[in-house]
Amino acid sequence: MQWSFDFGWFLGGIAIAAAGAALVIFYRQIADEFLGGVSKYDKVKLVGIIIAIFGFICMANLHTLLLYFIFHLIMPNAFPYFVMPLL
Repeated sequence: MQWSFDFGWFLGGIAIAAAGAALVIFYRQIADEFLGGVSKYDKVKLVGIIIAIFGFICMANLHTLLLYFIFHLIMPNAFPYFVMPLL
């Protein structure tokens, strides 16, 4: 599996990372309005950081490479023939 740059995934990754960053920046307002208050502040920030990291992974187009390795660990013998058309 080779890495290749894709401009569409780069823009999509920027959008995902921006959504995660906005979640980290406005975590108090989001937790107060949607989740019930102070007890959820840290959880909202953690989810925002995870989304931002996933956005950076998508920006670099590394998500297909990571999926390749994960599926290869799960089913090493059937992987190249079964899952490759999906990627």
